[in-house]
Amino acid sequence: MKYTALALGAFMTGAAFAEKLVIMGSDTLGAKMVPQLKEAYVAAGNKTDFEIAAEGSSQAFTNLLSGTANIGMSSRDAKEEEKNKFIAKGQKLVEHVAGWDMIAVVVNDKNGVRGLTLKQIEGIFTGDIKDWSEVGGKAGKISVYTRNTASGTYKTFQKLGMAKRDYGSNTRKMAGNEQIANEVASNVNGIGYVGLAYAGKDGLRGVKVGKVSPKPRNKAKYSLSRKLFYYTVGEPSGESGKFLDWAIKSDDAKAIIEKVGFIPVD
Repeated sequence: MKYTALALGAFMTGAAFAEKLVIMGSDTLGAKMVPQLKEAYVAAGNKTDFEIAAEGSSQAFTNLLSGTANIGMSSRDAKEEEKNKFIAKGQKLVEHVAGWDMIAVVVNDKNGVRGLTLKQIEGIFTGDIKDWSEVGGKAGKISVYTRNTASGTYKTFQKLGMAKRDYGSNTRKMAGNEQIANEVASNVNGIGYVGLAYAGKDGLRGVKVGKVSPKPRNKAKYSLSRKLFYYTVGEPSGESGKFLDWAIKSDDAKAIIEKVGFIPVD
């Protein structure tokens, strides 16, 4: 999309587009939750137009920095080097908690494995464990599916589930949650991880992690819980501020967040 120099200049100073919100970043947020929030927001009588692009959390910060997005979506918190790029331009990156998610480790529903320890998960995704028989399952080579390197989920899972170790060379990188869910649902030896909203797909089972199921009621004790974020350059105002206030605080928005499969902010 091309913007005029005047419009881009106004945007870079923090002014929102009069009738349009450009929201870019996380697939976890942008594939289901934010589009459904948008639909409800517009149906409630708000005349705002939207452009939503879900290409990975890293794109939230790239596009906010370049001035081509009003709001960034991220399934991880901003890195120090990302924050410093805004500081270098005399700008402030502001974080808003969009909700909570639980990264579900999913297997094919025909797989007999019902639970894994964090150490076993680390071994599978780093490549130390290569066969299901090593973790109590039926013999068969494990097919490991992960998000791609632009994904905030890719990095968060590496931190929470893999002791920050590198992914194994045998892993297959997928563009989004839906792609991982489809691959695992069609492969009896498959394993992957998805946001909670995608764990209920037919053909999948979310395994217990350290004996704790990925259920909203277990948010506080589930090892792979995380916050989801919106980011803005400076405190949001105009259309950005109005939408974020509704999307985070309103009862209608919280009902959508729960329906999609995430956990609203208390």
